[in-house]
Amino acid sequence: MIATPEIVQTSAEMAAVIHLAIPRAEMMKAFGPAVGELIAELTRQGLTPQGAVFAHHLTMSAATFDFELGFRIDAPVKANGRVKPGALPAAKVARTIYSGPYEGLPAAWGEFNQWLHANGHRQADDLWEVYSVGPQSTPDPANWRTELTRPLRD
Repeated sequence: MIATPEIVQTSAEMAAVIHLAIPRAEMMKAFGPAVGELIAELTRQGLTPQGAVFAHHLTMSAATFDFELGFRIDAPVKANGRVKPGALPAAKVARTIYSGPYEGLPAAWGEFNQWLHANGHRQADDLWEVYSVGPQSTPDPANWRTELTRPLRD
């Protein structure tokens, strides 16, 4: 289900983000409009997304997703409405690629977390997903690719 994870050091990356704290059940309803809002504001400011959209989950509970949805950018974004400057942090992380539909992400995270535990890694509280290949690229969910990244405490 997931590729063999690897441990890497990331660099801080500038981003344009929208912060959302929503019930898990509303994720699919909120995601698309927020992406559209980000793209519209970046276009208005003459900025181009650098890569795919990401979701940086700050905290997670059984009921709520508290996250920043964003795009990496190579010049600062000016805050406007819900769009704000943000960043993906510099950190030592474990990273893997999940292949398949978004409905499989919980199981992929479960497999990834088991690998982290089995290999003696302690996870930080946050995590992020980069939706590198999705419905914007191909209609076949079997070909979708999501990069899973988990900062480490060790």
